[in-house]
Amino acid sequence: MLAIILKIIFFQLLFLLVYELLLKKETFFNYNRWYLLLTPIIALTLPFLNITALNELMPQESAAVINSFWLPEIIIGGNLQAIETLPEVNLSSQSTSINWWMLAYVFGAMLSLGIVFKKFLNLRKLFNFNLIFKADTYKIIEVPSSNLACTFYKTIFLGDQLSEAERTQILAHEIVHVQGKHSLDLVFFEIFKIVFWFNPLIYIYQNRIATLHEFIADANVVKTTNKGNYYEQLLNSAFNTQNISFINQFFNHSLIKKRIVMLQKSKSKAIAKFKYLMVVPLMFVMLTYVSCSTKDENSSEIKDVSISTQLENLTQSVKAKGELSEEEMVRFKELLAITLEGNILNKSASDGPDVPFALIDQVPLFPGCEDLSSNEEQKKCMSQKIQDHVMKNFNAEVGKGLTGVNRVIVQFKINNEGKIADVKARAASPELEKEGIRVVESLPQMTPGKQNGRDVNVMYSLPIVFETK
Repeated sequence: MLAIILKIIFFQLLFLLVYELLLKKETFFNYNRWYLLLTPIIALTLPFLNITALNELMPQESAAVINSFWLPEIIIGGNLQAIETLPEVNLSSQSTSINWWMLAYVFGAMLSLGIVFKKFLNLRKLFNFNLIFKADTYKIIEVPSSNLACTFYKTIFLGDQLSEAERTQILAHEIVHVQGKHSLDLVFFEIFKIVFWFNPLIYIYQNRIATLHEFIADANVVKTTNKGNYYEQLLNSAFNTQNISFINQFFNHSLIKKRIVMLQKSKSKAIAKFKYLMVVPLMFVMLTYVSCSTKDENSSEIKDVSISTQLENLTQSVKAKGELSEEEMVRFKELLAITLEGNILNKSASDGPDVPFALIDQVPLFPGCEDLSSNEEQKKCMSQKIQDHVMKNFNAEVGKGLTGVNRVIVQFKINNEGKIADVKARAASPELEKEGIRVVESLPQMTPGKQNGRDVNVMYSLPIVFETK
């Protein structure tokens, strides 16, 4: 989930940079408005899209570079083909520890919701004043002892201390807000701010679109009003703004200078609209990044056991048919060559060769499994014994502070003396890794595996799933 949130924020940042660098100074106000409304939604959906076809566009060499960055740490060398993956061990903990991250998120969301609720209460007070005009498309409420001028949805609030000239120009301005339903844009971002209260980019988005609303209204008013008079009215009118971020305020002193500058700006040339096409390659890059990273994440664990799985399948084919086809025999020789090369290159401190589990004559034996007659029965017995040992000895206290499902992958060797050796682990936290190693190292002395009558090393991979409820 954290990776998805980071992608959303990163994509929103890229979209905002395009706006700030290329679009902000253009007079295509309505285009910019839709850009600011749509791009945070697009950024929110992109991390969940995985277009398989985009994976094929990435050159193999480039994909390898990306894989080297995103794939989990390689725990052992090229001897993965000799690993036997044991059945997954599922542990559960009824831990009552507090999830501080979730608590912090809920606290922030509730605080944001409270701030929005307070703003609505302040807005509601304005509706209690006198209704002085009502039409089909809007209504006007007069605020006593005030020079307030703002709009929320279809309601325009005007202070009774405004002069007649001011009222005329302000009313024309506020009617544009009503007709454009600008308040809905601001409410949209208020909702975003509740859910993503920790994301500072949402606040920037809301600020930028509120500024655009003023530009849109000003541009419409000066079509029928003398610009000089309008500038003078903007500069000389009293300021009395309410701290409500989802209403359109005429007297917002922080925007006055920007509004005047934009009113004096010449209209952007039509060719400047091609700047919006920058969004197309930007989205393409984002989609490619998401698709390739998803592919890498989904395939990382499969690659670890692919050779071992293929050897196991070929072995089962021999048992079923009594022979291999020509194609299967070629593949078997290739896999065996890779296996032998891995054994030569990956000798550990333990003496003796590492033999692929799928080809071993006699599997290692857990104490108590020696009297079983077949390799298959001994294998099942050993898997069950190891599972029982882990479930009995795994210390659930190390999972305090964790929630949901957490996976620990422990890889180890039963060497040619029947001892546990070369134990390594991979997990979301160092504590889980240490506990996984400790539990596996506590396994008892075993009867080593044999190949051609000789004691050999056998590699295992043990997935442990720790679930905190």
